[in-house]
Amino acid sequence: QKKDYIRTCIMDNGVGYRGTVATTVDGLPCQAWSHKFPNDHRYTPTLRNGLEDNFCRNPDGDPGGPWCYTINPAVRFQSCGIKSCREAACVWCNGEDYRGAV
Repeated sequence: QKKDYIRTCIMDNGVGYRGTVATTVDGLPCQAWSHKFPNDHRYTPTLRNGLEDNFCRNPDGDPGGPWCYTINPAVRFQSCGIKSCREAACVWCNGEDYRGAV
């Protein structure tokens, strides 16, 4: 039986994060990546970049980790405060979802 394991923490700066957190550190809801309102932006969701729904992501490699545009026009974007995997519990599996180069 194939299972998909999605990390609830980030590795390095979180560029590969694909979790479902959709609120910022201050509790603001994230704006959908496919929407350009209330905050216009240059990112367009594709099948490969992971910008689905309104989930926190790090498309620009920000050292602060995953972030999102908010639905508040006064706060354009904000970090989501997702913990590093060094600070969170590990996910153990048999490697069936591994997509690395080794």
